[in-house]
Amino acid sequence: MGAAPQDAHGRRVRSIFSGLATRYDLFNALSSFGIYRRWLAQVARTCACAADDRVLDVAGGTGDVAFELCRVCPPASIELTDFTPEMLDVARERERAGAARGVAIAYAEADAHDLPYADGAFTLVTCAYGLRNFSHRARAMAEAHRVLVPGGRYVVLEFATPPNVVWRALYRAYLTVAIPLIGGLVSGDRSGFTYLRDSIKRFPPQERIAQELRDAGFSHVSYRNLTGGIVAVYDAVK
Repeated sequence: MGAAPQDAHGRRVRSIFSGLATRYDLFNALSSFGIYRRWLAQVARTCACAADDRVLDVAGGTGDVAFELCRVCPPASIELTDFTPEMLDVARERERAGAARGVAIAYAEADAHDLPYADGAFTLVTCAYGLRNFSHRARAMAEAHRVLVPGGRYVVLEFATPPNVVWRALYRAYLTVAIPLIGGLVSGDRSGFTYLRDSIKRFPPQERIAQELRDAGFSHVSYRNLTGGIVAVYDAVK
């Protein structure tokens, strides 16, 4: 996401997530039938943080990725960023409830397109469900590359394109009907979830995203499809 979006797309995304913040975790659980917890676990296994890792979580929202890292492979520190302060407020509440498990977490309202950190400030950058909401993916990828140390890694969780034609058709039918319906039941407003549905449908397939990561300067780019390719976890090395 980003701290101060200037274009109409950024303003719309910020408005949607501001209104959704307190119900975001419930929506994820209902819309994925709880499977999103497995996706987060795979992200943590892919990250495999060492005790001295300095992590930047971009578009960190309510802290799902950050707190999963704290549970599975605690790093030295996490900078949890998002451009929606309401989402960060929920993450802070989760930390106060013990989700950080002693890991040092700092919070910042930050723009993924213009990160307020020095070159090489982090050993690991994570991003879950953020790429499809960025106004300029290439710029956000380049910023992630810039703030990583040489050899540092960028781990991304994002919705994807199921390779199986039948499964892809069933999934798209589910997106068309269920996402606005569940979103409307959870929040009382279907319009934001219509945007979320359409952003998933429009998002490029895995090979194109992998190539965009290479174009941004990353090497050893790989990805793993989960749940038949509904989502993919990308692992890219600077």
